[in-house]
Amino acid sequence: MLLLYCARLVRSPMIEPGRGWAYVALFSQIGISLLVTTLLGVLVGRWVDGQLGTLPIFLIVGFFLGAGAGTVGIIRLVSRFLETME
Repeated sequence: MLLLYCARLVRSPMIEPGRGWAYVALFSQIGISLLVTTLLGVLVGRWVDGQLGTLPIFLIVGFFLGAGAGTVGIIRLVSRFLETME
């Protein structure tokens, strides 16, 4: 069995014919959601900095909040995806 696995003759249950497009959709959703949430956080932070006349403090805070929100969204997205694959 070890030789078959090393020779890549045994298929993983996650990699089956017909599921390739599901992975493409998942990875594109991951990229778009992380981009949108991070960009939204940066834009809101920049707007707040412009209104208050501060240094880019809120821009940095917005970046981290947007990236954190995107990460939470990605975790939820991947969890739902893995549940449907079972």
